[in-house]
Amino acid sequence: MTLTDAAGLLGVLIILVAYAGAALGRIDAESPIALSCNLIGACLILWGLLTQNFNLSATAMEGSWALVSLVGLIRWALKRRKS
Repeated sequence: MTLTDAAGLLGVLIILVAYAGAALGRIDAESPIALSCNLIGACLILWGLLTQNFNLSATAMEGSWALVSLVGLIRWALKRRKS
């Protein structure tokens, strides 16, 4: 197993933990913790996809996942800044 494989698997684990936490009502899906977990997890997966095992559909999915998480974090920060 390469370093990028391990990073990708860690990314999957991080995303699944955040998703399970949100689905089970343990964390708010719009909280900075959940959004950060999704962003970090997606970036770790993307690292492996872009440097070692490119797959167009998986790259599009993870890129979208990272982008949505980033937009969510920006919206959270702007909302917090206004209050």
